[in-house]
Amino acid sequence: MRNIFIYAGTENGKKDKDIMNFFYQVNDNYYQLKGVYKMSCCHSGKNKKNIFGFIKGNKNTRNIDNSLKLHKKLVLVGNPNVGKSVIFNCLTGTYATVSNYPGTTVEIFKGACRINNVSFEVIDTPGMYSMIPITEEERVTRTLLLHEKADLVVHVVDAKNLQRMLPLTLQLIETGLPVMLVVNMMDEAEKLGIKIDIDKLSEILKIPVVGTAAALNRGIDILKRRVYEYVRKSAA
Repeated sequence: MRNIFIYAGTENGKKDKDIMNFFYQVNDNYYQLKGVYKMSCCHSGKNKKNIFGFIKGNKNTRNIDNSLKLHKKLVLVGNPNVGKSVIFNCLTGTYATVSNYPGTTVEIFKGACRINNVSFEVIDTPGMYSMIPITEEERVTRTLLLHEKADLVVHVVDAKNLQRMLPLTLQLIETGLPVMLVVNMMDEAEKLGIKIDIDKLSEILKIPVVGTAAALNRGIDILKRRVYEYVRKSAA
């Protein structure tokens, strides 16, 4: 986040130099108040932005989508070597944290991204083949899926081996998780003459489906838009 200089006070006039703790960033131009503090105005570079409109109940909030929590959790799952990590990097950029899942030596990657006015914690899980775990990595991923309360589970599959990977998609759906399917490596499938009707697949599975070639950055913008549309619809 760029440096922001804010002049503000609470109800009793108290000044707070670390006032950014009271805000969520909505977009490049606006910041939303977290609590019930009465603020004056903030300065970002040369531009002043009046933020009274963000106070709950003010009529000027009509242009802000208040139906969404500003923080969502997105979990990436899939077989090994399907491009999960590439999609993770496309969403989050170069910065990520790596830590062992509690009680194990299995590494979990976490990053963050922002789509419109919503910030996402993005979790890249170890590769798994089934919700019936065999390896420690699969046990960790299953536990994470069942206990992390993800707002959206993005199942990444290899377009060249779609039939072999769809059983896990069905297991995720049957578990009751909010699932989106990402058919990755579409470029490689096309070179092999494999044609996949994304819309038809979505109709059959009754979940959102997106085709990508993440290594070429193809389909990532569409993926972001569909993720945002999904969480927006879920909040309605």
